[in-house]
Amino acid sequence: MSVPRVRLAADGPELSRIVAGAWRLADRDLGAAGRRRWVETCLDLGITAFDHADIYGGSAVEELFGEVLGAAPGLRDRMRIVTKCGIRPVDPGRPAHTVKSYDTSRAHITASVDASLRALRCGHIDVLLLHRPDALMDPDEVAATFRDLRDAGKARHFGVSNHAPSQFAPLHRRLPLVTNQVELSPLHLDALGDGTLDQCLDLGLRPMAWSPLGGGRLFDARDAPAARVRAVLEALGAERGVSAATMAFAWVLRHPAGVLPVTGTMRAEGLRDAVGALEVTLSAEEWYRVWEASTGHEVP
Repeated sequence: MSVPRVRLAADGPELSRIVAGAWRLADRDLGAAGRRRWVETCLDLGITAFDHADIYGGSAVEELFGEVLGAAPGLRDRMRIVTKCGIRPVDPGRPAHTVKSYDTSRAHITASVDASLRALRCGHIDVLLLHRPDALMDPDEVAATFRDLRDAGKARHFGVSNHAPSQFAPLHRRLPLVTNQVELSPLHLDALGDGTLDQCLDLGLRPMAWSPLGGGRLFDARDAPAARVRAVLEALGAERGVSAATMAFAWVLRHPAGVLPVTGTMRAEGLRDAVGALEVTLSAEEWYRVWEASTGHEVP
């Protein structure tokens, strides 16, 4: 099957329902050929959205991805690029950063976007996200900066990542955002109860979910909650002839907010597990069986 594209918001971009997370692109010795093969495999499966951040892989991932686009520039027309900015890490390559901090100033956002465009070797970013909430953010300044980036053709749409509803709202009132990328998996349920997904539903925005497999925790044999969840997912998957990983993606996809899971796998099999979830629909009772296994108790 081919992965369908969905619109993030009424005036937002169309992204593939499954998003390829590039954050591990620098972790393995894939080589230039392996990285290009991963990109092409994603595209062949219909995964056309690629998720980045300026700090991923010690700030190397965007450049490695850009090498793929430099060697095969025609691939850019087949994809949508999401990237993030706003974190200033302590890093040997950034001696001016003396403490890890957040920076959503006009100067930092603009410089980050320019650096990402150079690294990615592309003319524009499809969706730019603020990576983490900044306690010192001036929403008027950020909104004005976003408008200037849009007018300059450098970024077309904007959103945030890891923002609570109260942090999302001030910026959204000044400039419409198209998504909030948050952690969500059968082992991380916070977004279900803190109002984040409720807000997206209310505003008609599709959230994105990072670590839908719990960052690999789902398959940790030493983790008791993970073992409980995995047992339920394996049982549900056996009934359908699919893997526990596919069932975990299906659990995330089941939420009415229309979540876009971000898969971080570099393996073709892992990508197919994610895509296969689009053909699985959980009943409400099955979904709550997974929730119960995660929390260790039934619903109140």
